[in-house]
Amino acid sequence: MIKMQIIGNLGKDCVVNTVNGKNVINFNVAHTEKYKDSQGNNQEKTTWVDCAWWTDRTAVAQYLTKGKQVYVEGQPEARSFQRNDGTPGSSLSLRVRDLQLLGGRGDSGGSSMPAASNTASSAAGSSVPSPSDITEPVDDLPF
Repeated sequence: MIKMQIIGNLGKDCVVNTVNGKNVINFNVAHTEKYKDSQGNNQEKTTWVDCAWWTDRTAVAQYLTKGKQVYVEGQPEARSFQRNDGTPGSSLSLRVRDLQLLGGRGDSGGSSMPAASNTASSAAGSSVPSPSDITEPVDDLPF
């Protein structure tokens, strides 16, 4: 299995589509790396990744807006193609498995939206109690 993880900002608002009766949320993520070249000049390199998240959790789409910072994880796919002018081109896409909203422009420290995932661990219906719901003494450990 090949897995790719990206932290970056959404380039535009997401689009929700239905393909063969299944929902897909399409969006693109820009990851910018800053570095110094061999002459000591500051440089930036931005990599754009087209993302497709096949999910029934389309309610998260309202939070996937331009400028929001996200963490996405999934299976990468590199494609090569020929442009209209005949020059070769390439693109990087990701079939999203996990998504987490990290924040974005105008946010004061993060998102109130929890992480979303297609994995079985988050799809299970178990709820974790908050610290105020625990009535057992903390120092009474069973070992």
